[in-house]
Amino acid sequence: MSDFSGMEDLLQDFLVEAGDLLSGVDNKLVDLERAPGDLGLLNDIFRGFHTIKGGAGFLNASELVTLCHLTENLFDKLRNGELQVTPENMDVILASTGAVRDMFGYLEQGVQPHAADPALIESLRQAIAGTLSTAPAPAPAVAPAAAPAASVATAAAPDGQGLDWGKLMQVAIAPAETVPAVVATSAPVIVEAEPAPVAAAPAPAPKRADKPPAAGPRRDSEKTRDNSIRVDTARLDQVLNLSGEIGLTKNRLNALRSDILNGRSDTETLHALDLAVSQLDLLVSDLQNAVMKTRMQPIGRLFQKYPRIARDLARSLGKDVELVLAGEETEIDKTMIEDLSDPIIHLIRNAVDHGVEETQERLANGKPEKSNVRLEARQEGDHIVILVADDGRGMNAEKLRAKAVAKGLITDEEANTMDERQSFNLIFLPGFSMASQISDVSGRGVGMDVVRTNIQKLNGSIDIRSSLGKGTTFIISLPLTLAILPVLLVRLGEQPFAVPLSMVREILPIESAEVQEVGGRATMVVRGEVLPIMPLCALLGWEPVQAPAYGVLMQSAEQSFILAIDSFAGREDAVIKSLDDFRPKGVAGVTTLSNGQIVLILDMKELLGALGDGRGGVSRRNLLADLGLGQAA
Repeated sequence: MSDFSGMEDLLQDFLVEAGDLLSGVDNKLVDLERAPGDLGLLNDIFRGFHTIKGGAGFLNASELVTLCHLTENLFDKLRNGELQVTPENMDVILASTGAVRDMFGYLEQGVQPHAADPALIESLRQAIAGTLSTAPAPAPAVAPAAAPAASVATAAAPDGQGLDWGKLMQVAIAPAETVPAVVATSAPVIVEAEPAPVAAAPAPAPKRADKPPAAGPRRDSEKTRDNSIRVDTARLDQVLNLSGEIGLTKNRLNALRSDILNGRSDTETLHALDLAVSQLDLLVSDLQNAVMKTRMQPIGRLFQKYPRIARDLARSLGKDVELVLAGEETEIDKTMIEDLSDPIIHLIRNAVDHGVEETQERLANGKPEKSNVRLEARQEGDHIVILVADDGRGMNAEKLRAKAVAKGLITDEEANTMDERQSFNLIFLPGFSMASQISDVSGRGVGMDVVRTNIQKLNGSIDIRSSLGKGTTFIISLPLTLAILPVLLVRLGEQPFAVPLSMVREILPIESAEVQEVGGRATMVVRGEVLPIMPLCALLGWEPVQAPAYGVLMQSAEQSFILAIDSFAGREDAVIKSLDDFRPKGVAGVTTLSNGQIVLILDMKELLGALGDGRGGVSRRNLLADLGLGQAA
């Protein structure tokens, strides 16, 4: 049972608002390290903790109130000039924000958070008193009980049957200097303290000794999607107005329908019908665009958590790195924001760990000591482009090829035929890593292949530009939305299929005289480049009915090829309907044409993968019969 029965709506509102506030506080803390005397930043951070504390008080989240209250008191002294921002103070403050975020994890599970690490609480009190040492004492092995049923169980009720919430609230709102240590009346749980990590950063933040309970903060693999969305009321007003206009047009069409059924078919009636249909078409198009805009959110809400991540990683590696954000106002489909989070984290970690040089190396090469990693978003046509760029050492194509050969990922022959762009793409191979030793950050060959896979799942692509000694840029290109996908309709016989238009470069006729066999595979030369011909019927595992007449030149991040088809039917903006219960391999979804015909949207990367590993594509029965779509001609 939830600890917040009857307060579920209040809890969700708090988590959304407080989560945004805490992300903003994290970013301001990174800025505060660079400008410790900025009174505006100090005031903003103080107000952030104060607001979170107030919301936590409404939820009776006493331990969260206590932690925020202590941190707020520290910032009150910092902004009034009684204390100065020091590296030691910053370590404790950053540890405090991390503990607050941990407590949010408990709240998301409907569980009251347990007390913060006693070592952190003690460090906060010392910081407030101005007596904080340069190396805070490690957390003791005795930790608060971690059972979910007693998630904030630190004070027992007088009868010993429950929690004394009144006492907890009294403790939580008491002045920071007089907050007593609250202990459980039952025997404490002894938890083995985790060894402190060896870090390059001075004065490491206190580490929690207790491990979260099973019902505590959710792991990455267990997290659920946030289905809520914030929408500007002006956009909702536009949707409402368009809905009203469509209603009026519908009434007009009903009246005209009655007139026609009653025998009126004069020119004036038919003209009025034509105007009404045209108006309805325009209104529906406007409504569709307006609804799509309600799904769009500023990407800055995703970007705001990265400065803290980059700062912490750079400090642990002993590097001086500043993450520069640009294009935060660029809007992207809400459903894509969560799926982009992990890939961008991987790229930023890669830039800080691998891309950026050590300080001595930068100085020796005439570079400034501080390195920049740039995270930028912008809209280009119907796509969103995200850049992660560093001013580091750049990538060496020759070394990449040699490493891939040494690991057995490619052969010497393949390495000799690779150009620079193909060599850079080797880092996306599973198991590839240039790290000489395994660390907490890198070296296991896991990460970049996941980045590309996740980007491709969003119908996007990722490319690399790099220059030795100058830096590396990762370029992610994504559609504006996943709800509508521009496609090219192609045919095998009379059966239409849809392929993503983002992969299509051009359509060419296939002349038998121009087809040449190279290495046992049919190819064509297009502007001096030899490209393999991939018959769509072969990708689907079908028997060819006729010789293909057209080829669609398609390009993905890995390769370019010609998709051989019988004919094509033009371009469509497909409204994608996913196949949740049954999804044949090679099918990304379905869409419905204007004539009511159901068309399969093909996942070309998956089809090519099936052909490459010898599975021979997708069977006709799985692809059409099981979906009840009939047989191809």
